[in-house]
Amino acid sequence: MIKRTSIFAAAFSILFLLSACNDETPQETLLVPKTVKEDPSLPSIFINSRLLHAEAFGKAADPLIICIHGGPGADYRYLLNAKDLVQHGYRVIFYDQTGSGLSQRFDQSYYDNLDIENIFITELQGIIAKYRTNSDQKVILLGHSWGAMLATAYAGKYPSEISGLAVFEPGGLEWDDIVTYVTNSQNPNEGGKHLEGDSHEVLDYNMALAASTDNINTGDPGLQSEDFWRMGAVLQTAAFEHGEIEKPDFSMKIGQFTKPVFFGYGDNKAYPDSWAQKVSSVFKNKKIHKFPTGHSGMFTNEITWKNSTLPQLLNYFKSL
Repeated sequence: MIKRTSIFAAAFSILFLLSACNDETPQETLLVPKTVKEDPSLPSIFINSRLLHAEAFGKAADPLIICIHGGPGADYRYLLNAKDLVQHGYRVIFYDQTGSGLSQRFDQSYYDNLDIENIFITELQGIIAKYRTNSDQKVILLGHSWGAMLATAYAGKYPSEISGLAVFEPGGLEWDDIVTYVTNSQNPNEGGKHLEGDSHEVLDYNMALAASTDNINTGDPGLQSEDFWRMGAVLQTAAFEHGEIEKPDFSMKIGQFTKPVFFGYGDNKAYPDSWAQKVSSVFKNKKIHKFPTGHSGMFTNEITWKNSTLPQLLNYFKSL
């Protein structure tokens, strides 16, 4: 079993952990990996004037599965088991959202004049347009945590474009529910000595430290260095600030999406059965499945992925 943490909760923890604790700051370039802007050897695409870290696997003409990671501010590394879907005839796309993972960084001022739709929804639209080879090619959204919220919003806004929607443990879809979930999923034992500074490197490093201990609320072990590439602290903070202003409802138009939906969630304190029923109630045509793992274990636990998540997804995809 690979150790992971709650991607949703870890991302939001930076809001409370921007203060520093020690006197010396190591060379910032050694704290975190370089982004695609700094390292041209990394796989990248150019979407909406942003350089994004992205990879595509499988035959270009096969049905598209767009994998949408959690956060905001995490990256897609913990979802990479989904590459197994290629062996079953699917084209699988991964991308780090703007300001996250190994994608290009922007200062806070860049996001000030944007809204959630212009930051995330139009970006996802660009990803689909980049990889879709023709209008008849099926597009399936596979989102986890924050990524499941984003996928829901997109499917509701563009229901005719999306053939399938697989969502795993979206924290909430209405703003009040999102706030409740963030509160309930916070790690009471966030650890690590945080560094002074306000550069992207330092803030991203501190964000990872905040998720370095086991989370008893989400059931996920502490984040390990092999679990992710790099957090995106500025993007995460900007997204949450926009949320407080806009108070979005990601389920607002999902009633227009009448195709089958797969709704998965883990066995953990922050996501009881009653919460899963509440959040999933907006989907008209759904199958709900509970996995015997924490918040992200349905992807990161090899046994759960092979024996449960993958078969569940394949059965769902065949129904589309």
